[in-house]
Amino acid sequence: MKIAIIGATGHAGSFILDEALSRELDVTAIVRHPEKLPSDVPFIQKDLFELTATDLVSFDVVVDAFNAPKGKEEMHQTSLSHLIEILEGTDTRLIVVGGASSLFLDTEKTTRMIDQVPKNAPFYPTAFNMYEGLLKLKQSKNLQWTYISPASLFDPHGKRTGTYLLSDPWC
Repeated sequence: MKIAIIGATGHAGSFILDEALSRELDVTAIVRHPEKLPSDVPFIQKDLFELTATDLVSFDVVVDAFNAPKGKEEMHQTSLSHLIEILEGTDTRLIVVGGASSLFLDTEKTTRMIDQVPKNAPFYPTAFNMYEGLLKLKQSKNLQWTYISPASLFDPHGKRTGTYLLSDPWC
């Protein structure tokens, strides 16, 4: 299986890269700054917004671990729109490392985390734009995708539990 990781030197992306390498997967990093990578990791040096279908067609899976800079959180939406556009109609699966804003807080599935986040919270722009990006994914046609929602307190250095929760396509 050939895997590409967008943002492989970032917060989540670097951990995903390490995990893929530890499992001896065929992985390629897609980064703007390859000097931050281990020297033996194949890479494509390109900005996410410059990627084309040709760049990604040879991969079975593209992991999107992009994180928008503070003040430009809307890039969570525009980046997903771009990836949807270039991957629709291909056999490449898109796996998005999203946020917890889409998670339900109740068993009746009526209240999402985004509904409870104060609009003046410093992380609201990221939470809102990640949620809106997920809505764009839901509207896509002919695209294989998976959205991963880490816990609201995402600690990549925390204890590995080896467990995760799967849910229906739109929980």
